[in-house]
Amino acid sequence: MTAVTGRTSAAISPDEFRSVFRGHPAGVAVVALQHAGRPVGFTATSVISVSAEPPLLAFSLASSSSSWPAVSRARTLAVSFLAYDQADLSARFATSGIDRFADGGWRPLDSGEPVIDGAVAWVRAQVVQRTAVGSSHLVTLQAVAHHVEDAGTPLVFHDRGYHRLGSGTRV
Repeated sequence: MTAVTGRTSAAISPDEFRSVFRGHPAGVAVVALQHAGRPVGFTATSVISVSAEPPLLAFSLASSSSSWPAVSRARTLAVSFLAYDQADLSARFATSGIDRFADGGWRPLDSGEPVIDGAVAWVRAQVVQRTAVGSSHLVTLQAVAHHVEDAGTPLVFHDRGYHRLGSGTRV
C-alpha cells in the first residue's frame, strides 16, 4: 500500500468531505483530563476502536482546538460515551469560551480524570501516541479501566443533529 501525502489534484474540497460525514452517524463522547490543576474536556464524534488486544482506541482533535495544548501533554484521560438524553452535555462540551465543567454532571475518578455522570460507558486510558495528520492530531490510547452501564442507550450524531437508537431501529 502506498502512503498518500499532501493534497492531490483529485482531492475533494473540505465542504464536500464534510457532506460525506454528515451522512455517517457517529457515537458521541466527551474526552476529559486534568491539566494544570483544572479539568479540560471536549465533545468528540471521532472516537474509534483500534484493537481489542491490546485494548486501543483513538480520537482526532483539531490542532487549533483550545483543548489541544492540554491533550498534547496528557499522560492519561477519560472518554465518556454519552447516553441518548445527554445532548445538552454534548453541546456544552462542544462550546468554546465557557467553563464546560461549571454546571456539574461529572465526577473525577480516583486517578483524577473527569467522567460524565450517566454516560453509557467510560474508559480511562493512557496516551500511547499523538500523530499530526493534516490539520488535526490522531491520539491513540490504551484502555486501563472502564465502566459500562447495563441498560445504556447511546447518543448518536447524524446530519448535524442528535439521535437516539431504539429497540425498533435494528435491521
